[in-house]
Amino acid sequence: MHVFKDRAEAGRELARALLGHRGEDLVVLGLPRGGVPVAFEVAMALEAPLDVIVVRKLGVPFQPELAMGAIAEHGARVIDSRIVRIAGVSERELSAVEAAEREQLAERAATFRAARPAEPLDARTAIVVDDGMATGSTARAACRAARSMGAARVVLAVPVAAADTLRTFSDADEIVCLAAPESFVAVGRYYRDFSATDDTGVVQLLDAASRRPAAEQASPQPIDEDVTIAAGETRLEGHLRLPPRGGVVVFAHGSGSSRHSPRNRAVARVLERAGLGTLLLDLLAPDEELDRSAVFDVSLLAGRLLVATEWLRGVAPDRDVGYFGASTGAAAALWAAAAPGAQISAIVSRGGRPDLAGPRLADVRAPTLLIVGGADQVVLGLNRDAASQLRCQHRLDVIVGATHLFEEPGTLSQVATLASEWFTRYLEHG
Repeated sequence: MHVFKDRAEAGRELARALLGHRGEDLVVLGLPRGGVPVAFEVAMALEAPLDVIVVRKLGVPFQPELAMGAIAEHGARVIDSRIVRIAGVSERELSAVEAAEREQLAERAATFRAARPAEPLDARTAIVVDDGMATGSTARAACRAARSMGAARVVLAVPVAAADTLRTFSDADEIVCLAAPESFVAVGRYYRDFSATDDTGVVQLLDAASRRPAAEQASPQPIDEDVTIAAGETRLEGHLRLPPRGGVVVFAHGSGSSRHSPRNRAVARVLERAGLGTLLLDLLAPDEELDRSAVFDVSLLAGRLLVATEWLRGVAPDRDVGYFGASTGAAAALWAAAAPGAQISAIVSRGGRPDLAGPRLADVRAPTLLIVGGADQVVLGLNRDAASQLRCQHRLDVIVGATHLFEEPGTLSQVATLASEWFTRYLEHG
């Protein structure tokens, strides 16, 4: 089961899935209250204005937690006739509940709009964001409200939704959802921290979003520094180069190598010239590198890689992440990318041992490029077998005359060029 740390983390993951919309004429609309912290992260990543659409659930009179419909601003209304019928709710009772909720809706809208008018939606794309979707009533009402306010296109974005609801949802032009369990439980079960957001918190987030343009006048400075990442009791050493914007490639070195590898550093320089960030990383501590069992413990290496990736997203939360793996490091990259929720955008394997990723290969979703030397016959065979097991978009490129370490003149340069083309194609780097 995919479980988010909190709404902010869910928003950052959702934002990565929505990056293709950056640059459009957008408005991000959070559903108060719980959807607003998620929407805030989306708006920050997409560099779009943040607003709210106020929605109220219509609860069954004798069981208010059970939704029989929802209402939203601009008169939007959704009624679940099946629930109304099963619960035996009369038209008079339904009207009474709706009238009371309309009053609450007007008061809530006045609170949120006290300091700012509603963001105009005419001819723009509206991205409607909530923290989750169970029955879909409130999301339907919100999407209909956005449409009635003039949105040319409506995108519904939620971290988690019931699979049945998702299949029947027809009120959005596009749906982006990170997890859709068949056996859905309450939205809060998919968050470790699902503490309530109050009206004050919503207003604070709207204020912070409205102040963002002034803060962004100062362009972020690039980072070029040694870093230390905690992985349990182990400290992983690395070097991070991060341009003001763009995707980041994490390097997973093979056995007997390290972040100082001249081959991987040469590839990193080519990627950096293409506008990408790089994190050259040691997945093992110095004493562990002497232990052959640790060197070939792909599960351990992949776990460390995921820890480093989570750390990187804390430093650069709006960046696409790719993996460049060599030898056993390539197996670790594939293993890690196959983990639920890994959200890796692209993988390049140089002389890799994808066979060591074993049954995880079929779970890899990131576009994967396998680069092998033509004279490295054993590893070439292993890569061909692995390629037949991959279900993601992939390609196997053979560098004619190259051996396992690509020491022949010009062969490493070919690797770097292929890797640069692959990552700039699949990672957001503008």
